[in-house]
Amino acid sequence: MSLKAITIPASASVPQGLVVLLHGWGANAQDVQDLAPYMNLPNYQYVFPDAPFPHPYNPVGKMWYDLIAEFQFESTPGFIDRPDLSASRQALTDFLQQLPETTGIPLSRTILGGFSQGGAMTLDVGLKLPLAGLMVLSGYLHAPLPVETHPPVLMVHGKQDPVVPLKAAQNARDYLDTKGLAVKYQEFDNMGHEISPPALHQMQVFVNTILGNL
Repeated sequence: MSLKAITIPASASVPQGLVVLLHGWGANAQDVQDLAPYMNLPNYQYVFPDAPFPHPYNPVGKMWYDLIAEFQFESTPGFIDRPDLSASRQALTDFLQQLPETTGIPLSRTILGGFSQGGAMTLDVGLKLPLAGLMVLSGYLHAPLPVETHPPVLMVHGKQDPVVPLKAAQNARDYLDTKGLAVKYQEFDNMGHEISPPALHQMQVFVNTILGNL
């Protein structure tokens, strides 16, 4: 299973790094591509992959896995072995490992981020790869995961999020803390299940700080 993706080249002849952003449940690569101008990172290349599975209700939407009725955003240990999640995990891992060959940018200069379900996939896959950093945007943790690498992590979440409970983000933050990761965590008072301008600013600062210091 291979992933299709949208790529936006850097304006610089030699990109400072690579930013990979994963969309959420029912969205697609185009949705997160639309964020690129607002992040204002012209010297970085962007890659926006589509999830591999069609969404059951949105004809143009994609999903990394289906959200079954008994799923709990605050961590569901048995969920981590679902066939659709396992297939997406492998497809995304393979996709990321092939990026240095296709982009010329090593994983050590690549930041992986994702919104909502894409944020959960970011943690699921990103903690096993030698990435420069991770961004979890209104996301959550599937279940306690093995941590093989320790990239810095940005987590942002809206206090008014009606989809992914704030407690789910707090639990994910606390788990990463116990594993010794450096987590920059911020809650926004007036943000729902979205990526607001202040959150975009935090992403911009995080990318420039991490990749600018490497």
